[in-house]
Amino acid sequence: MYKAPVSEISHALKSVAGLSASLDNGLFPDLSDDLVDAILEEAGRFASDRISPLHIPGDRQGARCENGAVTMPDGYKGLYQDWIAGGWNSLAADPEFGGQGLPTMLAMAVAEMWNSGSMGFGLASTLTMGAVEAIDAHASDGLKAKYLEKLVSGEWTGTMNLTEPQAGSDVGALRARAEPAGDGTYRIFGQKIFITYGEHDMTDNIVHLVLARLPDAPAGTKGISLFLVPKFLVNDDGSLGARNDVFCSSIEHKLGIHASPTCTMIYGDGKFGDEPGAIGWLVGEENRGLACMFTMMNNARLCVGVEGVAVAEAARQKALAYANERRQGRAPGWTGEGMSPIVMHPDVRRDLLTMTTLTQAARAICLACAHAIDMARVHDGDEARFWHERASLLTPVAKAFSTDIGSEVASIGVQVHGGMGFIEETGAAVYMRDARIAQIYEGTNGIQAIDLVMRKLPQSDGACVEAYFAELDNTVEDLAASNNPALGAAAERLRAAMADLRATTDSVGGMLRSGDLTSALAGATPYLRLFGLAAGGVYIAKSALADAENDERAALCRFFAENLAGETASLRRTVEDGAASLDAAGDFLVA
Repeated sequence: MYKAPVSEISHALKSVAGLSASLDNGLFPDLSDDLVDAILEEAGRFASDRISPLHIPGDRQGARCENGAVTMPDGYKGLYQDWIAGGWNSLAADPEFGGQGLPTMLAMAVAEMWNSGSMGFGLASTLTMGAVEAIDAHASDGLKAKYLEKLVSGEWTGTMNLTEPQAGSDVGALRARAEPAGDGTYRIFGQKIFITYGEHDMTDNIVHLVLARLPDAPAGTKGISLFLVPKFLVNDDGSLGARNDVFCSSIEHKLGIHASPTCTMIYGDGKFGDEPGAIGWLVGEENRGLACMFTMMNNARLCVGVEGVAVAEAARQKALAYANERRQGRAPGWTGEGMSPIVMHPDVRRDLLTMTTLTQAARAICLACAHAIDMARVHDGDEARFWHERASLLTPVAKAFSTDIGSEVASIGVQVHGGMGFIEETGAAVYMRDARIAQIYEGTNGIQAIDLVMRKLPQSDGACVEAYFAELDNTVEDLAASNNPALGAAAERLRAAMADLRATTDSVGGMLRSGDLTSALAGATPYLRLFGLAAGGVYIAKSALADAENDERAALCRFFAENLAGETASLRRTVEDGAASLDAAGDFLVA
């Protein structure tokens, strides 16, 4: 059973990502060290004692759809009501609308716990948080007043309606349409697929944010507008009115996250209402909907990265417990009676340590990204711009690297269980099934890699990434100066990893400056992996330095540096030299 690693998350939050320094500098005057600990402890109890026990039953039962109504697995409705009663949905939201105004870092820390307990459950709040961000940033004051308070509290949930059958990653191909009604509202028509929590029975209302085209909109992404479309219309006094002309026609039968309903939504077919067309309100400006939606997507991308960390942590715990319990063979040096626990075998130890350190690396990257978001909010001018660019740089890495790690660690967890890992009753396979979607939704990881290379590295003519690398280099030099023999060759290996990262970044920059986009795009995915490994390894070193008396942290730092960081050298070669062979061999794939 999952047990929230409260002390580990607290250490990463405070000593690695930077929360303690922010508290010391008075950047969050209403937050204290003790309050942070109290929030993490309480969240850990709720995740471990309330959410986690429903994960496997929820996976086996799944959400069900009948006549457009979706019923959640047994216990989920009551669980959700208790969760919002605890104020968890409102943690980082604006106090003006009932939020607690706490840092994004803290919200991401507890989000890890929710998703480790059950990723299917945690997804509901992920989309609602994103809807709150988009409405707060772009909607009219009237829409904010009518919808934000209940979205912030979690009394209502929110969704993001982007994908259509013919328009997946190519948003410009969407066909949903919006017709002005002449009274300030619009009538929305179309079909949306893969809509997370598009319909469910946990709340009285669901607020959909829907991308659609106006009649005179230009083609492509420049002609997309964003609309707020509630399941139930809301009266001026805040009470619920008539049912809107939107419904769920079906839910998907998926590889994983069975408790989370993934819906096909139909807008404007006349099933509800006096006349066809779901009633919606424009959010932001006409034909500027994609910019508004990106506010929501950027929030969601970090949250999805945290999902990767969460599944990795839960899979790691399960594998570690099994490895200490399962006995097989006699490991070298075993002097006990009979067979040794498999945790004693070197190959299994390698698996478990790989799971542990990759999870820690991904967690640190996600929390560092959240820290940058917080710093951008509490500063002004050039300082705010600096931190905004840092958050932009780290967002694709947090999303893609961490979700890759989620799948990788979950797969290793199945391997540690051996044949029993392939059997559903042990519960190891559920993490591998759940983790896989996170590499796909909210922008596939390939798209994240393209975003990193094409848009984020060139920020401020490279000054943004150079400042970040300088910070990482300083940590490596601090590691070298510590002269701790328990660290072995960690400083040397991490210095080499950073050298690979810098050199490869220069190579990618050269490709972009010369106009060789093919080579830059060919190397984007291995480059992002290289970035994550180097940065994650340095964060593990920072963790060891911050807790110098902890022998375990030093041992984990050394293991990562001496066993995993060396992958950066081969990734560098792939980025710098792999494009020509990719192009030549790829021609044979074309039918």
